[in-house]
Amino acid sequence: MFVLAALVCLAVTAAVAGLFMLVVPSRVDQRLQTIENPASATDWGATVAHAVGPFARVLAPPGAWEDSPLRLRFINAGIRREDARLIYFGLKTVLPLVLSFCTWLLLRAFTSMEEITVLMYLMIAALAGCYLPNLALWLRLRERKREIFENFPDAADLMLVCVEAGLGLDAALTRIADEMSIKSRALAEELHLTNLEMRAGASRAQSLRNLALRSGIEEIGTFATMLTQSEKFGTSIGESLRVFSEDLRHKRQVRAEEHAAKVPTKMLIPLALFIFPAIIMVVLGPALIVIIRTIGPILSAR
Repeated sequence: MFVLAALVCLAVTAAVAGLFMLVVPSRVDQRLQTIENPASATDWGATVAHAVGPFARVLAPPGAWEDSPLRLRFINAGIRREDARLIYFGLKTVLPLVLSFCTWLLLRAFTSMEEITVLMYLMIAALAGCYLPNLALWLRLRERKREIFENFPDAADLMLVCVEAGLGLDAALTRIADEMSIKSRALAEELHLTNLEMRAGASRAQSLRNLALRSGIEEIGTFATMLTQSEKFGTSIGESLRVFSEDLRHKRQVRAEEHAAKVPTKMLIPLALFIFPAIIMVVLGPALIVIIRTIGPILSAR
């Protein structure tokens, strides 16, 4: 029975891992496919939206989508598709049904439980399917914010070099967007959108505020306010950028030290669950064998 359960667990894990690798290809594969044939890049989002879009009406909230906080979270995560709303709410409707059905099939095939226990597992599966889109959105939002925050100090240093070399602020932003595309695609996209807004006629202050709103990072909001005030009061942009870039590098260093300080605490759980039992078995195992061999005959003789 234990061997059967282990085989089932291994098969399910392998199936989930294979599905994840199939649905979420690596960045290297995506870039190689785009370079080979940019026109034929598969738009899987349109396929998913076409499949689950009709189910989105069940959970989609009423009201204006333009003013929705969820739309702002999509923008912060770098999702600007028109059908993102359909995909999100469609998956929140379909995934609970799919996971519940798969859980019911597994329970019926390999176990025999009471109806109340089966119902509890089905509810857990449905709840997990309902919150999986939230988890995916949160992970993408966190990763994108981390990428922009870690690369923005380098962009500020590059802007300082460009301004001190004689370039204007608009030209410096364009230059930074081109240079940062190699290191951080997310930051380069946001800076490119800011340049497009200024070319379309928006004021520099409004474009920078929109940059801070799209990124969702407090430091970029401070950056936009600093540039706006420097332009308004006529102070040196180069000196302001120098102080701001030093502060950003210090914050990045403090955050890295904070994450490093959390590593010992995070290692306690795997140490307690996996490493300490093995060490105890290695250290005390021979002694336990000797004790059992010594005391065993005495106990059996009595």
